[in-house]
Parts: sequence; structure tokens; C-alpha cells
Amino acid sequence: MITWLKVVHVLALMVWCAGLLALPGLFVHRSRLSDIAAAELHRLTRTLFIKITSPAAFVAVVAGTWLLFLREAFTAWMMLKLVVVGMLVVIHIRSGYLILNLFDAHGHYAAWRRWIMTTATLATITGILTLVLAKPELSPNGLPTWLTQPGGLQSLVETIRPTP
Repeated sequence: MITWLKVVHVLALMVWCAGLLALPGLFVHRSRLSDIAAAELHRLTRTLFIKITSPAAFVAVVAGTWLLFLREAFTAWMMLKLVVVGMLVVIHIRSGYLILNLFDAHGHYAAWRRWIMTTATLATITGILTLVLAKPELSPNGLPTWLTQPGGLQSLVETIRPTP
């Protein structure tokens, strides 16, 4: 069961990341096209995002969540991985926003933005792979005590909050 869930998770993650890497390349072509060709590109881009990339993202997140609970992998590196996956989700949401707004009558996507988004996506994917493959031991040395103890945030709030 866990092996098949891992296969589904990895395959969905591959499709999700491939879609996120392809989208900036499609966005940059918007500025060079006439309205009719831009409408066709918009249709292609929406199809890629809505029918392929977004479902793959959903499957990757759901399968990853199941794996997290089945394997009881509540470690520091896993929590850091979830933060990095959150960055991938932000890139995904930003891409969806661009699809909604880029294909207006005077939409423009500068070529330099393509390289920044592609680099950010690759850096995020690299971060995820590094954390998963290396599984580094992360120690809480140097962190405030309220970050390393259960209920620490509540005690910090009680310390900061003035008494009534």
C-alpha cells in the first residue's frame, strides 16, 4: 500500500512540477501574438493548468499527506519540506493568477520574468529533493525556547499580553 502511494505521489509531483516549469514559457509568448493567436494560447495554457497541472498538484498533496500519517514522519526535515512545498503551492497560485490576467487585451509578460519564475520553481524543486533525499538532522540549537517546546507559542503570548 505504501509503495503504491509513494509511486502515485512521485508521479503526480513530476507532472505538477513539469506543468509549473512549462507555464512561464507559454506566458512569454503572449506578447508576440495577435488577439486570435493569443486566444488559442490562452485556451492551451488554461487546459494545461486546469486539466493537468492542478489535478496533479491535488493528487501529490493528498498522497503526500497520507504518506505523512501512514509513515508517522513527523520530523524536523519533514516539516521544513512542507514549508518548501508551500512555496511550490504559492508558485502554483501565482501561475493561476497570471493565466486569469495575462491574456487581457494588452497583456504582457517580460522575458526576464520567465527566467525568474523558472529559476524559483527549479530552486523550490531542488529544495524538496534535497530534503527528501538527504533527510538532514535539524537541531533546534540557537532557537528561542518557545519555538522548541510544545505550547511554547501560548506561553510567549501569555508573557507578551498585559494582564487584564
